Amino acid sequence: MENIAQLDHIKSIIKNITMKRFLSVNKAITTADTALLVARIGIAALMLSHGIPKMMMLFSGAPVQFPPVMGLSAEFSLGLAVFAEVFCSILLLAGFATRLATIPLIITMLVAVFIIHATDPFGKQEPGLQYLLVYIVLLFAGSGKYSVDYLLQHKSTTARYQQKVKDPNLAIYQ
Repeated sequence: MENIAQLDHIKSIIKNITMKRFLSVNKAITTADTALLVARIGIAALMLSHGIPKMMMLFSGAPVQFPPVMGLSAEFSLGLAVFAEVFCSILLLAGFATRLATIPLIITMLVAVFIIHATDPFGKQEPGLQYLLVYIVLLFAGSGKYSVDYLLQHKSTTARYQQKVKDPNLAIYQ
């Protein structure tokens, strides 16, 4: 009987620890970096599903069926959309120049929501707004630890530090 009580006590402790961990506001770096990785890859893959058909339309040689935006020709507007939705999404996938890559994507989503779908009901604008929100988060947060950006920044920082510290005895004075 005592063993069963001890076992129940251990189960309740494990349950409490698991719930506390799940509900805690943990600011662990790896959690945020993993979330940024998932957001980057997910949003880039979803946007590529929109951009690749546009790229095929652009290079097909057929007449372009795309709305001209702000006085630009339909072909040029389509080219800008393809640049953002394909090229910049590939950069997001790799985590390379992430903050810069989000800028054309943000502009594209702003144009889609507030110009192309301006008169449409909210349900038609909502997907563009959802993309826009993720791109704004990536603009402010960056690409995270699991990215080419991080590798390049870490490599250049390490190289500068090694170059600066030539005599380990003098390192504390620099």
